[in-house]
Amino acid sequence: MTFKSRWHRKLFHETRRRIAKIWLKLHPQITIIGITGSYGKTNTTQAITQVLSEKFKTLQTDINLDTIYNLPITLLRLRSYHQKLVLEYGIDKIGEMDHFHLSLVKPKIAVMTGITPVHADKEHLGSLKNIINEKGRLLEILPKDGLAILNYDDPSVHQMAKKTKAKVIWYGFNEKAEFWADRVRVTLKGTHFRLHHNNSLVKLETNLVGKHFVHSCLIAAIIGLNQGLSWQEIARGLKKIKPLQGRVSIERGPKGSVLINDSLRANPVSTKVGLELLSELKTEYKKIAVLGEMGELGKFAQKEHQEIGELTAKLKIDYLIAIGPLQKLTAQAAIKGGMNQKQVFWVADILEAAKRLAGIINKNDLLYLKGSRLRHLERLLLVLRGQKVNCRLPFCHFYHHCRDCQYLKTGLFKV
Repeated sequence: MTFKSRWHRKLFHETRRRIAKIWLKLHPQITIIGITGSYGKTNTTQAITQVLSEKFKTLQTDINLDTIYNLPITLLRLRSYHQKLVLEYGIDKIGEMDHFHLSLVKPKIAVMTGITPVHADKEHLGSLKNIINEKGRLLEILPKDGLAILNYDDPSVHQMAKKTKAKVIWYGFNEKAEFWADRVRVTLKGTHFRLHHNNSLVKLETNLVGKHFVHSCLIAAIIGLNQGLSWQEIARGLKKIKPLQGRVSIERGPKGSVLINDSLRANPVSTKVGLELLSELKTEYKKIAVLGEMGELGKFAQKEHQEIGELTAKLKIDYLIAIGPLQKLTAQAAIKGGMNQKQVFWVADILEAAKRLAGIINKNDLLYLKGSRLRHLERLLLVLRGQKVNCRLPFCHFYHHCRDCQYLKTGLFKV
């Protein structure tokens, strides 16, 4: 891209942002809800939108776009009939929250899903402290009559509560939270749980598969009640939520196996809860975890990958296939933690992983696939479906799906 074309593109985006800001002011009827955190933002956005849509015309950010471009595009989609606006505030560099997001649109209700050291590397936010400070800006700008919905189960979020002058409501699995859940039951068809609030109890269910999705449901229930929905409307909305592909979606796997596809994103928290999900699911067949690297962890990278291996060794998982240099630490930690070394495989790339997996997987086995987006674990499935894949890169800067990549068959050697 030439300097001139980059300048034109920048001018276009800045002009669109100005127009979007003006357009938003023409829609004073809108209640704006903002979601941030290191994980769970997209499914939480989806859950809130689905519940609010039971009563209101609700608009949400596009889950497939970077939020720097997504927010102005979403604002320009506002119409006079919209009543609620649900926005995902994603950031990965210092200053982005203020410059790109809050300067454009400030929410009345803010959600903090939780903190983990994703984007803690030097190229992004640089440290856990910076992550907390940057994401905490969403809470700081809330008005006194606003609402902050915070994760009681996350110690980092407790210190962030001091950043807001708005009313705070806590959610989680701890009964000290104002909205808390217990008796969680997870199957491949969905999740059931009990919600407690003010000495009342409500039984709820969702099609999302995993205990960690209960957090998203609790948030949606809190916002639903705050906006005047009945419990019946909230329950109906939660039942309509569908899993997003690549975010714990249940699919047909190789050789008739059951694929738990969680390959679109990976951070320490989401990887841990995904492995726990695999461990807890009841089956007579094998449980196989295939893990790619977790990216952008900075100085936390080695420690976090080792901890994943230690956890895997404690869980009811039959096989571990670990892909990439950092995942070698995971494999070593799993073996050191007591996992049979004949059931742990470290491989350098996707093609080696496919060979290992093909030799152990059978019909009805549970296959859990997890890795950061730019590790492109979808190549593994393409290989096992018989497609020609010659790209061995452990990391690629392309965000599009590998099936659409011109380098899939030839391989890309420079990035």
